[in-house]
Formats: sequence, structure tokens, C-alpha cells
Amino acid sequence: MIGPRDSSRTPRYAGAATFALLPRLDEVQRADIVVVGVPFDSGVSYRPGARFGPGHVRESSRLLRPYNPVVDVSPFEVCQVADAGDISVSPFSIDDAVREIEARADDLTSDGARLVTIGGDHTIALPLLRSAAKKHGPLAVVHFDAHLDTWQTYFDAPVTHGTPFRRAAEEGLIDMTGSLHVGIRGPLYGKGDLSDDAQLGFSIIAAHEVERHGLAAAIDRLHERIGDRPTYVSVDIDVLDPAHAPGTGTPEAGGLTSREMLEFIRAFREHHVVGADLVEVAPAYDHAQITGIAAAHVMYELITAMASTH
Repeated sequence: MIGPRDSSRTPRYAGAATFALLPRLDEVQRADIVVVGVPFDSGVSYRPGARFGPGHVRESSRLLRPYNPVVDVSPFEVCQVADAGDISVSPFSIDDAVREIEARADDLTSDGARLVTIGGDHTIALPLLRSAAKKHGPLAVVHFDAHLDTWQTYFDAPVTHGTPFRRAAEEGLIDMTGSLHVGIRGPLYGKGDLSDDAQLGFSIIAAHEVERHGLAAAIDRLHERIGDRPTYVSVDIDVLDPAHAPGTGTPEAGGLTSREMLEFIRAFREHHVVGADLVEVAPAYDHAQITGIAAAHVMYELITAMASTH
């Protein structure tokens, strides 16, 4: 087992900025969990810049340490985790990029490894779900986001960062009896957005419900909803309040705190997480790595949860 670089010998700010100073994938025989970046943001509808998210999150992850005291796990000792670098995709064609992401995800998981992906915009969730569903069947998807991302189209485009979960539902990739959105908030185009989403089978834990009923109640609902299904976790960093994550393309007031978000992710230690992504980090709007640090810690907790059920 090869763990992160020893920061007592090499300063954290020196050397290659792999996620959490982990080894590269080509430095290990095989990995149980693979971190990969997808620098793609051609599907955004407002502020661009998430194509630079993977590098920013990796840079922000340098201070992460190997032992997670909250759950008493050293995730990088429990299983081999490695960084595969970035998937090179077309910045001009969404269709080409989606095919390239799916093919590379298939390749990286062909030996049974599980993938944790750094976006990029939320468009990338569709090819990642296609890849994961080939191996595990329809997935319980837990989608942390300010927005539903189940709209029909944007400017007649069927695949954008606002449509991945509608396309995935239509393709049978999602177990609609066990999936839910968490953190939804802000104005919608109309009441029909909610009824359309409900017809797809998603349950919703809205941000205001976490405030009114408490975090523990929300986590209980999460446990009950997904049960023992194979689970895919998709985190749009804008699920956090802009005070905790200003560096994103479509911010909405009234979001989760980073502390609440980390506790949500720790709940997945009780479930079978087969893959995950973290998307929509746009460093041009970040300050002092506030968003990047929050994203890096969310990823660390995702890896810990996945390692705990290794």
C-alpha cells in the first residue's frame, strides 16, 4: 500500500499537486479508489470556469492529512487510493466529451476500482452514471445541489449541466425508488419544475428543511431512502452557501454550511458507495481557496466513506 507523500520530508507546497499528495495511478500496481479530474465546462448556463476546478481542488487538498479522527479511519491505509490525473476531453463538442468521459471511466474501473471524479461542470455526471450503471445496474443517486438538474433542455440542448439526471432517469441508470436531491433551494422557473422532478421519482431534502427540522432528521431520511442499494453520490459545490463556497458558477443564498455537508457525507459510511463526483468548482470566483478547501474536504470524506466499506 502506497500512501500520500511524507510531508515531514517534502513540504506540502512542493512537488506534484496530486489529490491529498497521493501517489499517481502509474506509481501503484492497482488502486481500489481512483481520483480523476475532468476539466470540462462547456455545458454551463451562467458563469464558466469549472474546467479549472480539478487543478484548484488538488492544490487546495495539499493540507489534508492521512488520519480522519471523526470516524477513526485512515482511509489511505485501508485501501489503495491513487490519482489518475485528468481526462482529456473536447472543449468544443459536448457529445464528444461525454463519449470520451464514459470511455475513460470504463477503462479506469475495468479492474473493479471505484471512481471519485473532480469536475468540471455537472454535465459530466451523465457519462459517469452510464459507466457505473454498466457494472452495478440502476443506482441510488444522492444528488447534493442547490438546483434540481432535471430540466428538459437548455436552448434546445438535451445534455447540459442542468439536465444530467433527467437524461440518466430516461436511460434507466437511476433507481428512482431510492434517489434524492439534498440542499435544493432558490427560485425556480415555475411550480412545474417540482412536479416534473417528482414524476422522475426523486425525493427532496430542501435546504430549508435541514434548517427547520435539523441535520440528524435529514440524515435519517437519507438512510431510509437509499437503504442497501448501490449508491452514487454527486456533489455540486453550490449546495453550500456562497459564504462557504463562493467559487462556483450558479450560486444561491441559503445553502448548507461546510460542517453540515461533511456530516452528510460521513453518513455514507453505512452504505455501498460505488462512485462519486464533485463538480462546479470555478476558481476564478474563489477567494483564499475557500471553495477549493471545502471541496477537498468533501472529497476526503467521500473517500473515507468508500474506504470504510472496502
